[in-house]
Amino acid sequence: MPSPRPAQDAGQPPEQLHGVLEPIVRDAGFELDQLDVRAAGRRHTIKVVVDSDSGIGLDDIAHLSRLVSAELDQHEHLIGGSYTLEVTSPGVDRPLTGPRHWRRAHLRQVAVRTREGATFTGRVGRAGEDAVTLLVDGQLRELRYADVDHAGVQVEFRPAPEAELQLLQGASEPPQEDTA
Repeated sequence: MPSPRPAQDAGQPPEQLHGVLEPIVRDAGFELDQLDVRAAGRRHTIKVVVDSDSGIGLDDIAHLSRLVSAELDQHEHLIGGSYTLEVTSPGVDRPLTGPRHWRRAHLRQVAVRTREGATFTGRVGRAGEDAVTLLVDGQLRELRYADVDHAGVQVEFRPAPEAELQLLQGASEPPQEDTA
């Protein structure tokens, strides 16, 4: 009997598995943020990280776990052995690497390190396709994603100051046309 095919090469999930799971997650109203397959002998751990602009709750995770598990059972040849399934949402320690991450961090406090080595903390405003507006030391600042070396959400134990939220929410709205 031939030995099972490894589920991954160099830490990359098999493209076929991604192609099988992505539509299931999308049809459930979420986004497949990350797929990680790890092998330990003949046992595998499949970690499916899902997200959405409106967030994801525990009931959503349970529902997706059932859907993904049923689909994996139909494609067990892609795994090559027994597996443990983990369906989760991204943690707050996930780096902000693309526009969708910045949009989901709207009004959250973030720590940023630029490619030039500058570091600062700011609150996230409007996130566009190429840049994000941040409130840094009371001033609105536009930061291009290309200039970011690393950025991550900061855990806050108090509500954000109302003045900061109002300033950012005002900056998020399109300018009003002058009808006079």
